[in-house]
Amino acid sequence: MKTLLKKDEKIIMETKPHWLTLAGPFFIMLIVSILGFIAGSYGLLLVLVSAGYFIYKIIQRNNNLWIVTNLRVIDEYGVFSNNAKESPLDKINNVSYLQSFLGRIFGYGNVQIQTAAEVGSTTYFSVENPKKLKDTITHMQEEYNQSHITKQANELANAILSGQRNKKTDVAAELERLYELKQKGILTDEEYNNRKTKILNS
Repeated sequence: MKTLLKKDEKIIMETKPHWLTLAGPFFIMLIVSILGFIAGSYGLLLVLVSAGYFIYKIIQRNNNLWIVTNLRVIDEYGVFSNNAKESPLDKINNVSYLQSFLGRIFGYGNVQIQTAAEVGSTTYFSVENPKKLKDTITHMQEEYNQSHITKQANELANAILSGQRNKKTDVAAELERLYELKQKGILTDEEYNNRKTKILNS
């Protein structure tokens, strides 16, 4: 993984295309290599080209990653260049997966993510463990939403407590000022008691 994680971000799951995606390139290399050996001297070039193509597909598969964190889903790809797309968990509207008959046997399938972004939807093809990827994204969405709700509740509670503390401080300061006025003779006992009662009941 080449993408830098954000503060307090952690990787929950990482997957890539299924190994069967290398089956086609392998058979192409095999057939071209056989033809190359039959062709004679010029066939060595065909063997080298087909082997290079197969190695390229292996590197491409290893660089094509889908990472689920507690904040987002990251799609990395590229061999000669580094590319990455990300979908924040709070922007994902729906996650689905599709497995063919062979996909169910060998454990691969397609996963589609629909987001509120302009792109709309992104499909990951031939994913290893597509159901696990889908379930992990859904689970982390639920955790993210719950943590967001908890954070908002804590911020509201702190704001209320802060307001109550400020109110108590204001009341104490006002009572102290009234007492000073009484001591100086500016307020009578009756006026002092009336104002004190009014402040305490407010």
